[in-house]
Amino acid sequence: MRIAIAGAGNVGRSIAQELIGNGHQVMLIERQPQQLRPERVPEADWVLADACELSSLEEADVAGCDVVVAATGDDKANLVVSLLAKTEFAVPRVVARVNRAENEWLFTEQWGVDVSVSKPRLMAALVEEAVTVGDLVRLMTFRQGEANLVEITLPKNAPYEGQPVRDVPLPRDSALVAILRGKRVMVPTADDPLEAGDELIFVCTAEVEDQIRAVVLG
Repeated sequence: MRIAIAGAGNVGRSIAQELIGNGHQVMLIERQPQQLRPERVPEADWVLADACELSSLEEADVAGCDVVVAATGDDKANLVVSLLAKTEFAVPRVVARVNRAENEWLFTEQWGVDVSVSKPRLMAALVEEAVTVGDLVRLMTFRQGEANLVEITLPKNAPYEGQPVRDVPLPRDSALVAILRGKRVMVPTADDPLEAGDELIFVCTAEVEDQIRAVVLG
């Protein structure tokens, strides 16, 4: 994929390095000359420009990107970048960084944001995921599709412990997409039995989260 990242600070550079390592083409857009450090991520294309300016995004050919990541340290700038990327350039996927938790409610599809990442929310989800057994933990929200990525760690004596996946009557608008068992990541098949301690990863709408909890936990 071709990916544009607005903001070449520590966060933007870290994202760029990860994506380049996965084989993607990355462009870093930074408006502050002192932050322009191509030697830190030499495989990326570096552009000195203000990503909040329409003309800068046109010159950088953002319309040709598969994804735009708004990763600056300024929430207002991230919202403007997201809105321009979606409405002016029809970028298929826009991911935005939320710096201040109180601004999180703004990062919606109305502002062009498909996925928002708030560090406090993400940290809280990871803490809950690590210590919570027998409850549903929301890991991420995909705003464009109004779907969530959720996790349930299966406790002992759950109704479908030892039963194959096919026997679990999941509600509509939900799918079991992965089972984490120890160090293994399993793509579940209908014949795979569930075991106590399994971390079950679902994609579902918010409306059916309670139904999933009720089915899996009883």
